[in-house]
Amino acid sequence: MSIHIQVQTDDFNVGDEHNTLCSSNKSDGAVVTFTGLVREFSSGDNVIALELEHYPGMTEQLLQSIAEQAQTRWQLARICIIHRVGYLALGEQIVFVGVTSRHRQAAFEGAQFIMDYLKNHATFWKKEHFKDSSNWVEFKQSDKQALGRWES
Repeated sequence: MSIHIQVQTDDFNVGDEHNTLCSSNKSDGAVVTFTGLVREFSSGDNVIALELEHYPGMTEQLLQSIAEQAQTRWQLARICIIHRVGYLALGEQIVFVGVTSRHRQAAFEGAQFIMDYLKNHATFWKKEHFKDSSNWVEFKQSDKQALGRWES
């Protein structure tokens, strides 16, 4: 069992991260990955970039805690969470979550749990940049609702 947490400004290579999850792993039959990207539209406006800030030290601890909860709940063997910070242009990668488990349902649920908890509890602050303005992103009700399925 292993957990890899990284908060960084540099981009990551999804293929490399997938290969790391699979290398020398003969016991797991499922690998699930998720990659989040900076998208163009938010609240009806054209986003040109996203700026992410975090609380160093605390952010990594929270991500570790989320990963440990998922690992215990679904017996996930390997977990990788990479989250970028800084100024990210349209289409750039923001987050990577990868998990392995013996069976697919555990892998799918574990990865979704990690993303739902990350969106609601990790100490990241997002600012959307538009052509002539910018604004801080508020928590979405849909993210809070997604979290509810794991807390019942």
